[in-house]
Amino acid sequence: MATPIAYQATLPAVPDWLNKGDNGWQLAAATLVGLQSMPGLVVLYGSIVKKKWAVNSAFMALYAFAAALIVWVLVGFRMAFGERLLPFWGKAGPALSQGYLVGRARMPATPHHFRNGTLEKRMEEPFYPQASLVYFEFTFAAITLILLAGSVLGRMNIKAWMAFVPLWLIFSYTVGAFSLWGGGFLFHWGVIDYSGGYVIHLASGISGFTAAYWVGPRLKSDRERFSPNNILLMLTGAGLLWLGWSGFNGGAPYAANITSSVAVLNTHVCAATSLLTWTCLDVAFFGKPSVIGAVQGMMTGLVCITPGAGLVQTWAAIVMGILAGIIPWISMMILHKKSALLQKVDDTLAVFHTHAVAGILGGLLTGLLAEPALCRLILPVPGSKGTAYGGGFLQLVKQLVGALFVIGWNLVSTTAILLAIARFTPLRMPDDQLMIGDDAAHGEEAYALWGDGERYDATRQLTMMQADDSRYPMRDANTARGLTIQL
Repeated sequence: MATPIAYQATLPAVPDWLNKGDNGWQLAAATLVGLQSMPGLVVLYGSIVKKKWAVNSAFMALYAFAAALIVWVLVGFRMAFGERLLPFWGKAGPALSQGYLVGRARMPATPHHFRNGTLEKRMEEPFYPQASLVYFEFTFAAITLILLAGSVLGRMNIKAWMAFVPLWLIFSYTVGAFSLWGGGFLFHWGVIDYSGGYVIHLASGISGFTAAYWVGPRLKSDRERFSPNNILLMLTGAGLLWLGWSGFNGGAPYAANITSSVAVLNTHVCAATSLLTWTCLDVAFFGKPSVIGAVQGMMTGLVCITPGAGLVQTWAAIVMGILAGIIPWISMMILHKKSALLQKVDDTLAVFHTHAVAGILGGLLTGLLAEPALCRLILPVPGSKGTAYGGGFLQLVKQLVGALFVIGWNLVSTTAILLAIARFTPLRMPDDQLMIGDDAAHGEEAYALWGDGERYDATRQLTMMQADDSRYPMRDANTARGLTIQL
């Protein structure tokens, strides 16, 4: 039977290795993940902070997205997914040439061998061009940096942030990505991180907490009262983040396949379960549900399922959602208040709790609940399975060791980068700028509203109206009084 013309190779634009469905889904998944950052987290950050920090917070996310892309194509992609340089790092190189980008996607360090050297599993080679893979993986690098930024909102010197973004991507993110995804030592040992519970969320949580320590705290008044300037807009950003996770976990198999479908369903089931669990805890302990709390619960559910979204059954996703709503809630609401260290470090958006705690929780639960048949569909090391399915405690040990490596590397690398930057520019804005906020940092403000130190002059408005329409008589200036609206 002849192959339908729509599926025939048409050189050079449609080579015989190109799967149009896989390529279309990978580009769509990449766009969904990109939308999580831009505009998702840009909107969420700009609305969840005090009004005086809306522009600065949104701009930190916007800048990170743009800067990460340039660094990624210059050196980052091949450091994370290229040929092996060290057990934890790939060889740096550009992803810019036509010859490199239009060929079939490949990860040269991913072939897995038996101990005697014979090939056990072939190199990862998705059925689409390298350009699709470069862009897809960029969106993960960008969102990691933006999540990290949540820990230092409201006081970090924007110039220090501009220097930090490219350095952290090169010296921190690429190490975790290569070690766990690109063919590094944790990848071949069998540590499971399906779509970034460790590479993205644990890394951003630990690095964000470390950065918050070195940058220093916000003003005392900001720490005591940091109410969102627009909760409804915050929910808009949160919605983009939640729905965008379909691309986050659905694109991880590098194909539009069974694993992708399972991952998308599990992602949303776990997120919904965690949100409801967190809300129930808020009602039980504080007497009322919190919208901000619901968003935090949504986030912890999404983070927790990420290490195993395509590897666990859906009932297990519900279990993970319940635990994702309970354990980070306890760490944020109870343990945080009892820990001197957690109290000292000003983690603005509690990224440590929502990403580091939820990320390591998800990694360990994946080691426990990973289903063998689902593991066989995608994992590089044959025979991988959760402890609950006869995998023994070795898989849990691997998950723990992988988490400790990510924690250690991000703590050290983030510290080194920030101390180096501090030699050239302050990490924290001076207090006089912190008192003002956006206007001091950018010369811009988020909202053109009356009440920010300016008095509404009704006579001026009346004069303008009269100039347009002679029906309005002139009034004496003393008959109209100004009005100040306090927001």
